Order: sequence, then C-alpha cells, then structure tokens
Amino acid sequence: MQVIRPVDQLPDPIVVTGAAHGIGAATATLAARAGAAVALLDRDADAAAALASRLRDAGAPGPLLALGCDVSEAHSVEAAYAAVASELGAPRGLVASAGIDRGGLAHELPLADLDAVLAVNLRGTFLSCRAALRSMLDAGGAGGVGGAIVCVGSPLGAVAAPGGTSAYSASKAGIAALVRTLAVDYGAHGIRVNGVLPGPTETELMWANVPAAEVEATRAIVGDEVPLGRLADPEEPARAALWLLSGAASYVTGTNLACDGGVLAKASISV
Repeated sequence: MQVIRPVDQLPDPIVVTGAAHGIGAATATLAARAGAAVALLDRDADAAAALASRLRDAGAPGPLLALGCDVSEAHSVEAAYAAVASELGAPRGLVASAGIDRGGLAHELPLADLDAVLAVNLRGTFLSCRAALRSMLDAGGAGGVGGAIVCVGSPLGAVAAPGGTSAYSASKAGIAALVRTLAVDYGAHGIRVNGVLPGPTETELMWANVPAAEVEATRAIVGDEVPLGRLADPEEPARAALWLLSGAASYVTGTNLACDGGVLAKASISV
C-alpha cells in the first residue's frame, strides 16, 4: 500500500462513523493510508470489519479497529468510544459521516421516516461529537491537548432542491448549526470543529431514493447541473474532511467547507 502523508500531522487516533460505505469508507481508507490509528464505526459491523481487513492486507501501517455502532443510540456510541479508548487510546479526531436519507414530500412523509433521518443524521452527529468532546477534554486535562472534529453535512442544509428532501435538508441544516456552536464553545480548549459539505457523490446514499431503472439517466442529469460537470468520487470530499482534521487547518474552526463541484455557487436560473 502506498502511504499517503498529509500536509501536516493528523490527530491520532481517529474515529470515523459511517465508515463501512461511501464517504466514511473513503475517509477511513485515506486516514489509514496516512498511518493514523483508525476506529471504523458503522451500524453494519460486518462491512466495517471487512474494510478494516482489506486495509490491513493492503499494508495500512497503523492499528485499525472495526466496531458495530448505531450512532442514534447514546449507549451504543458510548460503548464504542470506551472500546476505542481501551484499544487505541483516547480519540483525538472524529469524522462524523454516518447518515441516511428517506425522501418524500412533506405532506406525504411518514413521521417514522422523519424521525429516522433526524435520529441518525442530527442526533447521531450530536452524540458522536459529545463522546468525542468528552474524550478530548478528559485526555487534555490542564495541558489542553485538544483535538479536531469534522461533521459531514450537505449543501442541502443551506439551499433547497426539489423532490422531497425536507427531512434530509433539515437534518443537515442542524449539523451546520451544531458545527458553529461547538466551535465557539470548545475553541478555548484547543478543539476545532468544522463541517464538510459534499455535493453529488457516487455513493449508495446518493441513489437511495432513485429507482434502479432511473439511476443512469439521473446521474447524467445531475452531472450536467454541477458546474464541474460530474459527480464526485467519495475520495474527494474525504480528502477535504481530512484536511480540516489535520494540522494544515490549524486556524480553521466553525466553518462549513463546500466540496460540491460549485453547486452552492450556481444560481438556479440561467438568465
């Protein structure tokens, strides 16, 4: 495995939630290649373990730990963090990437779908951040060791798109507000908190609400609408997340960095 070293040192160890698939998997992979100790947390424990095994087989130089974790449940998050601290040491970095989407126009959306999206995306991000903050504060003590957190949001937390994304958009807007609040509250402790806003990205989640027969046509339409003319590879927002996590971004906190191919820069009308 080629070892990819970041511009500046990554915190160590790093927890990645939603690490079995999509942007979370890409983030865990890049962090492992950089030599960090990485805890891969995912509700799909088998998939997380399989990715960790592949990374070890490919020569990842740092220790890897795969754990089943439902980020919407406080006891599950707390148990996972206790296991990480025991096996790898107190986490110094977090990329909160776990997320789901349940589409539907608001007047038709079952409350169970709304509750599920908010539970994983917003509550789950909060619980992951809370566990990370507690760990960082306990480890820092009077020395102020600090740490870094990156939350995966979305441009749809700032602008709207047609097609019934009310639950997803509301959850991602909440994450953007959480990032700002935590950055202000914990900056004095040397803890940086930022968000990354991936645009359309080739992941399972991207097509969660698109019928299989319509994926190819929808991919072409979406690609044409993005100023860069294509969807992102998951590694592209993952690189942005790791930059925010790293010492290269040592004076960056409270920002929500768009990695969206220009989506937020584009007006919805052409004349």
